[in-house]
Amino acid sequence: MGLLPDQYDKYVRFFKFMMKYWNSDVFSMPDGSIPESNQDEASNEFDHTPEELTEDLKKMGPTYVKLGQLLSTRPDLLPPSFMDALATLQDDVEEVEYEVIEAIFKEEVGERISKAFKFFDKKPLASASIGQVHKAIMHSGQEVAVKIQRPGIRKRFIEDLDTLMDISQRAENISEVARNFGVHNVIEELRYILLKELDYTLEAQNLLTLKENLKDFNQLFIPAPILDYCSSRVLTMEFIEGRKITKVSPLKLMDLDLEHLVDDLIKGYLKQIIIDGFAHADPHPGNVYLTRDNKIALMDAGMVAKFSNEMQDTVLKLIIGLSNYDSSRVSELLLSISHYDPDKVDLVLFKKNIERKIQESENQKAKDLQTGRTLIEINQMAAKQNIQIPVDLNVLGKILLNMDQIVAHLTPDYNMQETMKSYVHKLMQKKLKEDMKPANFMEMFLELKDLASSLPFRINKFSENLANNKIRVKVDTIDEDRFTGAFQKVANRITAGLIIAALIIGAAMLVQIPSTWNVFGYPAFAFVLFLIAAFIGLYLLYQILFKDESKGK
Repeated sequence: MGLLPDQYDKYVRFFKFMMKYWNSDVFSMPDGSIPESNQDEASNEFDHTPEELTEDLKKMGPTYVKLGQLLSTRPDLLPPSFMDALATLQDDVEEVEYEVIEAIFKEEVGERISKAFKFFDKKPLASASIGQVHKAIMHSGQEVAVKIQRPGIRKRFIEDLDTLMDISQRAENISEVARNFGVHNVIEELRYILLKELDYTLEAQNLLTLKENLKDFNQLFIPAPILDYCSSRVLTMEFIEGRKITKVSPLKLMDLDLEHLVDDLIKGYLKQIIIDGFAHADPHPGNVYLTRDNKIALMDAGMVAKFSNEMQDTVLKLIIGLSNYDSSRVSELLLSISHYDPDKVDLVLFKKNIERKIQESENQKAKDLQTGRTLIEINQMAAKQNIQIPVDLNVLGKILLNMDQIVAHLTPDYNMQETMKSYVHKLMQKKLKEDMKPANFMEMFLELKDLASSLPFRINKFSENLANNKIRVKVDTIDEDRFTGAFQKVANRITAGLIIAALIIGAAMLVQIPSTWNVFGYPAFAFVLFLIAAFIGLYLLYQILFKDESKGK
């Protein structure tokens, strides 16, 4: 594919970045995980610091900022200290002029800002790579936040993503390292996430879904969208007056019932993951606020995680296994949902590493336990052994890691492990009740009906084939061609051995017959037969000692 002049800059910037980091230690993690207490020291051992990497990604542009945030969920690619830095990566961008904001709003909503709102603050509350947020007051008196997408950002993202897709595909075609790390899959995932995040109508729907799913948690708040003033580039929602959870003063925290706050936060996320299969996927401290009425508000629903029914069951079992420190159960669950080549993976070593990691957790104090970090370090160990764990578990690890950080800030002595263990058992009971709904019984009844209606025909067909000797059993336990070839090789060598024996016996008999044509005093014909037998014998010996051994390796 040829390059247009306006594409050169994108490719040049990308290759400069890659030349700096491709051969760096940053993407070559040492075996084993780095304890959290030693992360600062460990990061100094790399060629580049986490701060340097984040600054370089900012300079590359908003698409690469999003790529950095995505890489923060890939423990198989980066060490823990770099992942932590990338998880909080935010880009610093200039404000969009009010006149431009006003034009976008009118184009998207069909009304002027002055008509739609009683008051609209021209100074943005925040300005990010995709959009900026303004405070406004509706004519009803309700305070709202209006997020408006930056002009031209969709086109820029798509152009950058096309460049990355092209480069990653070429990289996998020529580099085994790129193929092993699934570079193209990372970029495809980034493309999928970004295109979803660029559509504010999806974020509005996410807010409605989360608000409904968490309605029973009184300490949690999800801002509701104002659908009349929402479009693919405009999102209007309830305004939240509050502060980032990590910026709340210690004096303020002393006046709060933090136990109930944290309980609802942890239980709310467990319900999202295990029961709903639909979770707010970016709960880093910058997206979690403490409101004026002392509730925890979850912001920015542009990124959500969806878990299939099978994955929900697996996560439920996995959390129970981690809570019970059952390393064999955890290993079994991880291997059952992962992709790996049994001939190339040392499963004994993997299970031993899992056992060691869980034993370390068991010996920690309750307040020091971090389920999220444990999951991420398990992902690291799996990646180092070429075991591909589903991305869902990487996302789960990041969610729980962010929970760990928030809980540690609010209530350092809170026993998160015990809360998870007790609430997960309640969720298990709830999930069993969900499975016993009439709709599920109806589906099971229909399956049984289909089985019952087709069973007589299948039994009749089976008995008919059995009577006519038409039953065949196919077994794929061996390589048929290789097995047949081995037998043929044995037969050929037995035949060659018989020929050698015949030649030697014939030569020995001919030695007794007088001849006028002699070689070294022996009849010439007998001598030739001995030479042929010796040659064939040496050739067979060479094949057995050298060729067979090399093929077996």
